[in-house]
Amino acid sequence: MSVRTSHRGRLLLTLTTALTSVVAVASPAAADPGAASVAPLTAAFDTAAVRYDVPRDLLVALGYAESRLDPRAGTASTSGGYGLMHLAANRTLDEAVTLTRLGPGVLRTEPAANVLGAAAVLRSYADQAGLTATARDDVNLWYAPVVRYGGASDPSVARLYADTVYDLLRVGFAATRGEAVAGRPVAPRRGALERAAVLGGVGTLSTDYGPAAWAPASTSNYTVASRPGSHPVDRVVIHLAQGSYAGTVSWFQNPAAQASAHYTVRSSDGAVTQSVREKDIAWHAGNWTYNTQSIGIEHEGYVDNPAWFTDAMYRGSAALTRSLTTRYGIPRDRAHIIGHVEVPGATHTDPGPNWNWTYYLQLVNGITGIGSGTVTTSASTLNVRSGPGASYPVVGSVADGATVSVYCQAVGSTVTGPYGTTSVWDRIGTNRYVSDAYLLTGYDGYIPNVPRC
Repeated sequence: MSVRTSHRGRLLLTLTTALTSVVAVASPAAADPGAASVAPLTAAFDTAAVRYDVPRDLLVALGYAESRLDPRAGTASTSGGYGLMHLAANRTLDEAVTLTRLGPGVLRTEPAANVLGAAAVLRSYADQAGLTATARDDVNLWYAPVVRYGGASDPSVARLYADTVYDLLRVGFAATRGEAVAGRPVAPRRGALERAAVLGGVGTLSTDYGPAAWAPASTSNYTVASRPGSHPVDRVVIHLAQGSYAGTVSWFQNPAAQASAHYTVRSSDGAVTQSVREKDIAWHAGNWTYNTQSIGIEHEGYVDNPAWFTDAMYRGSAALTRSLTTRYGIPRDRAHIIGHVEVPGATHTDPGPNWNWTYYLQLVNGITGIGSGTVTTSASTLNVRSGPGASYPVVGSVADGATVSVYCQAVGSTVTGPYGTTSVWDRIGTNRYVSDAYLLTGYDGYIPNVPRC
């Protein structure tokens, strides 16, 4: 056995011991009988940050921006990235192989190795940017390495990518996989990108849909056309990107992608970016006839992780689809607003079983109200559950007397509380429900113009 092989074996043993599995927990506020099961992910970030002298919270924020820290069992994103740190094939993955001396299979599939590979690549970029040991202590000086890690060639997309990571550091976040980062003041040193327009901000806006930013796809990834005259637009196709917002927009600008969609919607706030003009044919459906006669909308996130399916994303996307159906005379029903999986010959499964078609179609059809209510409970707090029923896991709590927003209402298990006996459950956030029996909304049961879940 060579010295190099021996080193690789010892390092892999350390990594797999540090992170043998990643088990999701519902919320930091939830009961956590499996606390030990999330410790390996914490250990993986600790180890990688120390080994390569990378700010730990920056590394966590980067992973959260890419995947919500979801390892995805080693499957590639649409843009060819792997693992919770989205190591990109033919780029950061190859660099991580060289820097860590771990095999590509391990880096793709082992979460601890994936984190270590990302840290190695970031440190390499920092060295090439001239960051000294002292400079590496200042998280604000890592902006250029983060930009390079994202791989975007367009300045506005590059800034969007890095700003997303630094915004997470500024605001703070708690992941469903046991990691939390407290917010702190940040002032990233953007260098030349300080003057770059920010998508959704001051940058160029879409001429087709006013609220959208404009970031054109590579001309290698769509067909110039003159729709709807040459091809009637009669459908909207809903996709899930299997990747991040900035990464998806950037991928459409890569000539090698051979794919595009007209629009992409962000999970956190429902922001929209257009990449292909509506008159042109995006390559999104995998079926030429459907490509020619439809508008494709990508959504940030992953099919098997419902944490990405926020009310903001549903509402931002539904507003876009409502505009499209109005302008092209498309019926607002499931025969004309379809998922990628429903396209004949499709090999994709998106948007998947976690996409709430009932809620979405109501929003598209103008049922867009958001209710509110005051929590009333004899205890100090009321349990919040992941679904509309007492059998769903507890994912947090709300205090007695707290005011909450109600995004939609669902039928679930019957509960008796201060406001009677009811089977109505109120969704107060993404996968967060409380019984209507404990919520004073001003209505008996259903709230007018609030969608059903």
